[in-house]
Amino acid sequence: MKILVTGATGKVGSRLARRLADRGHQVRALVRDPSRADGLRNVELVRGDLLDAASLVAAVRGVDAVVHCAAFFRGATPEQAHAVNDGGTQHLALAARAAAVQRFVFTSTGLVYGANGGRAASEGDPCTPAPGYPASKLAAERALFAIDGLDVRVLRLPFVYGDGDPHIAEVVPMMRGFLPTQRMSIAHHADVAQAVARVLDAASPSHRIYNVADDEAPDLAALFASVGAPPPDGSAAEAGRGFEIVVDVSRIREDLGFRPEYPRLQDAIAAGAT
Repeated sequence: MKILVTGATGKVGSRLARRLADRGHQVRALVRDPSRADGLRNVELVRGDLLDAASLVAAVRGVDAVVHCAAFFRGATPEQAHAVNDGGTQHLALAARAAAVQRFVFTSTGLVYGANGGRAASEGDPCTPAPGYPASKLAAERALFAIDGLDVRVLRLPFVYGDGDPHIAEVVPMMRGFLPTQRMSIAHHADVAQAVARVLDAASPSHRIYNVADDEAPDLAALFASVGAPPPDGSAAEAGRGFEIVVDVSRIREDLGFRPEYPRLQDAIAAGAT
């Protein structure tokens, strides 16, 4: 396939673009600033901005599929999150439909479920996302499903790690006050790429949502230990409730045969893949 990847200079998008290229796909990356894409190899660059609908026409021209990873998360006001993550997604989807793109894969987030006490959430469960980024991603999902004539697949991603990504170490200060026993679904970059490849390859069903995660949701003490940090101290337990998101992955296993390459955090550590 010829695939447009957005967010290809970010943590998930950059690793995904590389893996898709390694699988033999022709990969095009939508970038606002090409100078930030120096690390991308065997990838065509096209300049564009999700907030500028006219700039997306050239980006989607001639591609078979769009994998939309770009998002505004940390540091975004609720208004900025909705402008980029909802409005920008709609701009891209409408451009893709006009260009007769065959498939549109949207990387959403497990945060759309909202705090549920660590009970494994399935795709049919009600969503009560927090304002800002989580709410903007759910709004984008719903807007995509309302667009006629576009084959949409949604992947709700958990906390993503691995491949030298410093993501775990980066969140230690933010989660220092959370409960050490609090659990959170995670997924290795290799398994995010596997999930994307499976929804790209599957002929059906369209307009389908899939949770993506490892088989095991570690507690925060184990997550912190993986980067040599002491366990969180529980001093801000209530603040952590919104991140206590565990998801059920039965649907993607049954529909698409998804099996994590790294079922547990310890498997990735043992393989030197963190």
